[in-house]
Amino acid sequence: MGSVKDYFSSLGSGLLSLVKGMQVTGKEFITPKITECYPENRKDHEWPERFRAELRFIYDEEGNHRCIACGTCERNCPNGTISIETKMVDTPAGTKKKKLDKYMYDLGSCTFCQLCVTSCPTNALMFSNDFEQAVFTRSALVKKLNYLPEKEEPAPTPEELAKAAAEREARIAAAKAKAAAAKAAKEAAASAAGTPETAGEPNNDKIENK
Repeated sequence: MGSVKDYFSSLGSGLLSLVKGMQVTGKEFITPKITECYPENRKDHEWPERFRAELRFIYDEEGNHRCIACGTCERNCPNGTISIETKMVDTPAGTKKKKLDKYMYDLGSCTFCQLCVTSCPTNALMFSNDFEQAVFTRSALVKKLNYLPEKEEPAPTPEELAKAAAEREARIAAAKAKAAAAKAAKEAAASAAGTPETAGEPNNDKIENK
């Protein structure tokens, strides 16, 4: 008797699960389809803003980027995806300045962690949504991000040259004054303690008394 009861109980449970499954299937029949027709819709499809596909420089309308070649992104990259080459240029102040020469990025080894973007002090980097990066060779995945020619430093104006010369003379004068003050302090300390000649002379009075 118990086996018959268990049979009908399991049969009822099976029919109930079948009805629930048919309900889910019926809902899917009337639900609007969301299948993407790629690549037919590549021109009008909007990709999510948070999607990370390729690292790029942020250029303004005049073709300038904000990278200062500090190397922060290169140091924070966990697997050496970024390689930066720099060069030294002359500034209007007459000093040397480090400037970006080549910014190389290996898309094939990038993990898209975005540490380079979040750690950049000048917000010079971004990840684009262009995911179509299929190539035939791995070397084609190594890209130069500063693809536009690097602009030369502007020639200094006469006012800038005069200002730089005045600042240089002021630094030299300050250094000389500091050195003179240090020398005077040293001489004053030596005179207060006694000159080397006086300290080295024997005391004739004490010798005669002996």
